Amino acid sequence: MGIFDFLANDIAIDLGTANTLIYVKGKGIVLNEPSIVAFDRNTRKIIALGNKAKEMMGREHREISVTRPMKDGVIADFEIAEGMIRAFIKKVNSGIVSARKVVIAVPSGVTEVEKRAVRDSAEHAGAKEVHLISEPMSAAIGIGIDVSRPEGNMVIDIGGGTTEIAVIALSGIVVEESIKVAGDEMNEAIVSFFRRNYNILIGERTAEAIKCQVGSAMALPEELTIEVKGRDLVGGVPKKVEVSSVEIRDALESPVVAILEAVRRLLERTGAEHSADIHSSGIMLSGGGALLKGLDKRIRLETNLPVHIAEEPLLAVVRGAGRVIDNLNAYAPVLIRHRRY
Repeated sequence: MGIFDFLANDIAIDLGTANTLIYVKGKGIVLNEPSIVAFDRNTRKIIALGNKAKEMMGREHREISVTRPMKDGVIADFEIAEGMIRAFIKKVNSGIVSARKVVIAVPSGVTEVEKRAVRDSAEHAGAKEVHLISEPMSAAIGIGIDVSRPEGNMVIDIGGGTTEIAVIALSGIVVEESIKVAGDEMNEAIVSFFRRNYNILIGERTAEAIKCQVGSAMALPEELTIEVKGRDLVGGVPKKVEVSSVEIRDALESPVVAILEAVRRLLERTGAEHSADIHSSGIMLSGGGALLKGLDKRIRLETNLPVHIAEEPLLAVVRGAGRVIDNLNAYAPVLIRHRRY
């Protein structure tokens, strides 16, 4: 064992489409930044990442590209994703690029090829031993559910690229549903709404801000308004309009309905005993999408089941992966088995 192996830490990563979170064994959550990278178009060298790269998004010049290397919960640009993982590990690991053991949370619907891409990118970034865990399983552990028990627990994790729905029992996933409709799709629905109804082009960052400030899945006790700035698609000049939370709710209806339909499909496939368990324990919501105003009430209305939002829902997945890296042997049954070729 070299000096760098000795100094390296075991880490857990929530490698999300929207955000990357890192947990270091013995330190806790040490990084929570956007999964965004700015790089030089000519050399492909990374210039900035995380929060700094997000500030550049939509404002870059022709020599710089700002991109999100993750799409729909999986790696879309292997080279840039590897560079991002390497840089984030170095940032939290006292300048040391390597890590001994790494647990990475991935969507439950990923293919073997996509799993391999995540493993390879982490290994190329300096990890000595890579383990994968499905996001709903990791979220359940992070919420504090005892996943080893026979009683079924239902988790809905709404991230940036995917919504992961699963019933978990006996350290395994009983039934699961993974759809590529989540926070990003909601942002795109808002961008389309402004283009269609106001002839205004708005950026992804603006759409995200609108969703967080006035977005909702059900009528609010007091409806809100927001001032939105963008580019007039007719005149080509900057333009400002005021919209209501009612309009934004209508814009978000399609992705919200897609999530509700996925929840219903999973419930229809759930066995009788686990259905009885869920009727008692209810549904746990995690991920950034859980913070959409009224979504918990909408799911409750559609399913007639209790719905609970996890404490700090954005941190549930990385907390769960952190508990796994802290007790790797005890949690071995929950890890995704590695198929060798």
